[in-house]
Amino acid sequence: MSSSRRTAIALAALAFAGLTSGACTPLDDAMAAIFGRSMRDQPSFDPYENELQNELLPPEGSVPFSAGNYPAGHFDVNVGQPEGSADVPPPFTQMEMTQRPEVADSLTNPVPATPESLARGEQLYERVCIVCHGPDGTGVTAYIFPVYPYLQTIAANLTSEASIARSDGYIYGIIRVGRNVMPPYAHQIAHYDRWHIVNYVRHEIQGLGQEPEPESPADSAATGN
Repeated sequence: MSSSRRTAIALAALAFAGLTSGACTPLDDAMAAIFGRSMRDQPSFDPYENELQNELLPPEGSVPFSAGNYPAGHFDVNVGQPEGSADVPPPFTQMEMTQRPEVADSLTNPVPATPESLARGEQLYERVCIVCHGPDGTGVTAYIFPVYPYLQTIAANLTSEASIARSDGYIYGIIRVGRNVMPPYAHQIAHYDRWHIVNYVRHEIQGLGQEPEPESPADSAATGN
């Protein structure tokens, strides 16, 4: 191989290395020019960008089947049954809860505060809520404060007079669509599980209500007791 050819190959290799350096931007630009797309410009989905993402009604005329967020009843397991529980309220937004409090306040808790419900609520509270509200609900002992100290001034105190004065439906709504810095948890916490958390907050965190209701025969059969 002649020296001039070797020189040309070396120069081509250097040029290629230059094009592919710098986080592959030049090469990516070339691919975008050829194929019309780039890895730097891809559609993405932020789970918090749409507060109703998992609360939208199915298309008209369709026959939807229950997702994890819509079991047929509390303590029920989805087995592919069609949706249609009358307990699931229609969609609503944070703005509607602020401007029309009756939207959430009018909701009736369909889940009795049985020991099983309180146990399930405690499990979910410790899994999802405790990081910001703390074990006692005051927010003072929240696990997230050492990482984000500024949240101490805005995290809700579930034991405050204002929180205690809220309705069960309002607490359910906050879990479902979120408020202020609290994101919506409709995609993480199933419909009936939100009511289990409401029961736990009312009875164990706020100390409201009567003694837990005895377990019903239906609940006993569902839980295998």
